[in-house]
Amino acid sequence: MTRTILNRSLWGLAAFLSVGVAGYAWYFAPHVQDLGPQIVANLFARPWLAMHVAGAGTALMVACFQFLPALRRRRTVHRWLGRFYSVACIAGGAAGFVLAFGTTAGPVAAAGFGLLAPIWIYTTVQGWLAARQRRFDEHRRWMIRSFSLTFAAVTLRLYLPIGIMSGLSFEQIYVATAWISWVPNLLIAELYLRRQSLRATAVA
Repeated sequence: MTRTILNRSLWGLAAFLSVGVAGYAWYFAPHVQDLGPQIVANLFARPWLAMHVAGAGTALMVACFQFLPALRRRRTVHRWLGRFYSVACIAGGAAGFVLAFGTTAGPVAAAGFGLLAPIWIYTTVQGWLAARQRRFDEHRRWMIRSFSLTFAAVTLRLYLPIGIMSGLSFEQIYVATAWISWVPNLLIAELYLRRQSLRATAVA
């Protein structure tokens, strides 16, 4: 009972943050020039920034609802939302990969964001292929990894104000978030999957 309440609370928090950041992304997708001079200064901001913001925002909005058991039982809805999510991730990731090469935050930030993009695309595509081949357990595992990377859009926006309140400049915390916005997310996902695998083995 306690675990169920905790899981629902965590899902509720993740959904709230995801929907909030997705709404923010959708608002700014047609107004990327208002995102701030540091962001707009990216050499490839046009047209790739709008594509990245729209794709990531759409993926974020769809993702958390895909984990609801009631929605997963409605297979047609789950399947089509999954396709929508996958396309959004691929579009957002491809645009993010291009943007990584145009960042003005330096090579460390470029490497962080540049590595995130292909891993995000890879985990999403692997999940999609596993579903098509009806390997549903693998599909679920890959999509948990994919969502942990999609959720980087949320953790990045949590770390930015925390870093600034800590006395770091925007440039300093932005370089750090190129890595800490997604690496811990993916590690947590892997630890969660490993724990589930060990529990399943123990039960068997």
